[in-house]
Amino acid sequence: MSPAKNLTRALMRLGPAILPFADAATVELPLGRLLRLALFQVTVGMAAVLLIGTLNRVMIVELGVPAWIVAMMLALPLVFAPLRALVGFRSDTHRSVLGWRRVPYIWFGTLLQFGGLAIMPFALLILSGDTTGPLWVGDLAAALAFLLVGAGLHTTQTVGLALATDLAPAHARPKVVALLCAALLFGMMASAVLFGLFLAHFSAVRLIQVIQGAALVTIILNGFALWKQEPRDTSRNRDAPQRDFHASWRAYAGEGTARRRLVAIGLGTAGFSMQDILLEPYGGQILHLSVGATTALTALLAAGGGLGLLIAARWLNRGGDPFRVSGVGVGIGILAFSAVVFAAPLASADLFAAGVSLIGLGGGLFAHGTLTASMNRAGPEDTGLALGAWGAVQATAAGLSIAASGLVRDVGGAIAQSGVLGEGMNEPAIGYLIVYHIEIALLFAALLALGPLVREDARAQTRDRMTGNLAGRTA
Repeated sequence: MSPAKNLTRALMRLGPAILPFADAATVELPLGRLLRLALFQVTVGMAAVLLIGTLNRVMIVELGVPAWIVAMMLALPLVFAPLRALVGFRSDTHRSVLGWRRVPYIWFGTLLQFGGLAIMPFALLILSGDTTGPLWVGDLAAALAFLLVGAGLHTTQTVGLALATDLAPAHARPKVVALLCAALLFGMMASAVLFGLFLAHFSAVRLIQVIQGAALVTIILNGFALWKQEPRDTSRNRDAPQRDFHASWRAYAGEGTARRRLVAIGLGTAGFSMQDILLEPYGGQILHLSVGATTALTALLAAGGGLGLLIAARWLNRGGDPFRVSGVGVGIGILAFSAVVFAAPLASADLFAAGVSLIGLGGGLFAHGTLTASMNRAGPEDTGLALGAWGAVQATAAGLSIAASGLVRDVGGAIAQSGVLGEGMNEPAIGYLIVYHIEIALLFAALLALGPLVREDARAQTRDRMTGNLAGRTA
């Protein structure tokens, strides 16, 4: 064999080993097609950063919008989160003349995102008072914009994950989940950097350009992601029986471990999410870190999350139990928040940084494990319902916990500094520490919920092996 052929074969063997997620590709879902499909997660991450991060600061600081109005606007997308299960179910049972189930929902979700982002900058400018007309127009238009973006974001992500489950063979799903989660992280990190650069010198015109540019990027990337992904099957229009959502939901929720699984997802997600808006203020106010140092925490959190996804993908690919993966992630999260708590009395920035990295690692393991478990429990006809239920619980728990964290920090800090709890508790860090202790308690509760799921999965695997051995002897 020629040296050139030897070198080519060596490179082909080396590629999947050193390139993250390169081994997620299969014959049914090649790497190029898989990467293209993952673009819908990039746009979801971009929209999330725009709403929670960039616009949060711009509305309060540059536009002078009252903080309570900003909080209400940012909470509006949560209104649609509980409906993700219904959206997923509708995509399972959709009858299309063209033979598509998922494509119409992803496309209309994209159009909702585009429409919301297209009108949002003008609505925000009116909301800030920069108008000669009535101010209620700005309130109404901004509320509509945030609702449209929220509805589009939840629809696109729910049905996009269902489409990925349809296309990926069962053995490759852990790696596909890791790739999709990594695409979400990439979209959040890249868009955060770009939005910061574009809005460094703020002006109303620049705000319009940035938000409408995000709308254009969303519709282009999602259109490219959808191109020739879902095969057309017109027989669904003839053969698919009509199903009722309530009956399907009762059947899904009545499955032995479904409710406990959703409870574990909600508790774990809330436990990992309450810190989202507090880590940087905690580092700056309590540990006296510079702006650059606290900004680097986001990179540490994302790096830990990416590592968690890689570890989870490899573990599950070797036959690991997704609930056990989630449980390990929760355990790491408990250690992480303990490190964050002790960083304040020890005045240790290094311990704080280690805790932040471990939060990302544990969160990555937990998210990957629970999403993979939801995929595995879904039948071919209720994939959208199962993933919609996962998304509804995850998004609702994350949103409510983030909203509650600010309130708990402010109220807890005010009570502590009033002297009611004693002189030893009259410290600026107390409000933050109350939140972190609540997160530790939530993660312990998630562990309790996950324990029976791990045992049930182990018993199911044992039954499957015994059945397989018996069938082999009979043959």
